[in-house]
Amino acid sequence: MKVTIHKLFEYLLETTAAEPPECFIGFSLSRSPTLGDFVGDLDPDLSLDWNGTSFQGLPALRQRVIDQAGLAGSCDPDDVLITAGAAEANYLVFRQLLSAGDEVVTDAPGWPQVAVMARAIGANLRTVTRAEKDGWRLDPDALARVVTTQTRLIFLTNPNNPTGSLIPAADLQRIVAIADRVGAHLLVDEVYAGLEWAGPRPPSVAGLYPRGITTGSVSKALGLQGLRTGWLITRDARLLRDAMILRENGSEIMNTLGEQIAGIALRPDRLASALDVARAEARTSLALLDRFVADQPRLTWTRPEAGLIGLARLAGMDAEPFARRLLAAPYRTFVLPGTAYGLPQHLRLGVGGGPGARLDEGLRRLGACLAGING
Repeated sequence: MKVTIHKLFEYLLETTAAEPPECFIGFSLSRSPTLGDFVGDLDPDLSLDWNGTSFQGLPALRQRVIDQAGLAGSCDPDDVLITAGAAEANYLVFRQLLSAGDEVVTDAPGWPQVAVMARAIGANLRTVTRAEKDGWRLDPDALARVVTTQTRLIFLTNPNNPTGSLIPAADLQRIVAIADRVGAHLLVDEVYAGLEWAGPRPPSVAGLYPRGITTGSVSKALGLQGLRTGWLITRDARLLRDAMILRENGSEIMNTLGEQIAGIALRPDRLASALDVARAEARTSLALLDRFVADQPRLTWTRPEAGLIGLARLAGMDAEPFARRLLAAPYRTFVLPGTAYGLPQHLRLGVGGGPGARLDEGLRRLGACLAGING
């Protein structure tokens, strides 16, 4: 299996090798806590060897994963596998369910990991397009036209990465019926769940469908990307066991310290408090970004319904040359071009990172760069 680099990672590799940006208008995770925020809750006598209780991950952490996903009553801790982030959880599913010639369906724009894996495995990738004119909504009828009897897996993100569009509960039920009609597994990546602005958190698909798979992590909403701690939830016991066996030949067992800290972060009181802070910061930044886009004649966007990122259309020029110009002196401001998602006329704008992202100053510099081009 030979993997090829996707444009998003390629751009990040190229641009982070140079002098670091001074401002970010594309930060995709909440402000990160520090280790000191957790030290008081950690046992100093904790062994950093494997926890020795379960290859699936700490039982207490797996229970908190179920609780935060609203799956108590439909799933239990035995339906959870702790992984090295949501990316590994997705990878394990792709490798277990897809073989050369199999069909996988996804949405566009969407998270590019599935396309990379489909090419590497030799699977046939079919896509359903989210229309910008419809606010990037995923149309279940359009999805139904793409899914065939050969479809083994449907992969979606909810909230959508990168548009921030939500699949509401009623549409999720329709998508479950589409998957069930052909016997396909349905994987929904929920890394931005918990940061909803335009409605309630949709239900997790692992509780809606026996072949449903929910993946997530503490990376985005809680800003704990450095822990590399995520999860896979499914009632398909065989799939979960196969994923655990594959993980044993990759990252093997999880890191004890990461699991312990993630378990603390997902305690109900800690989780509620952290999400309150993240939501408050993001709402303020989203309002600022919304006003900025409205005042720029070259920019238009659909404000994200959830999450920390969205796509803005850049009129009159290609986005990647512009993003590179913005990254260079004197602007030194990072924004991700839409070429990472196959959309060369768009920029991915983000409001994460807290004060350290320097969003205010970054928008000032972005405005100056746009004014220079207009001039």
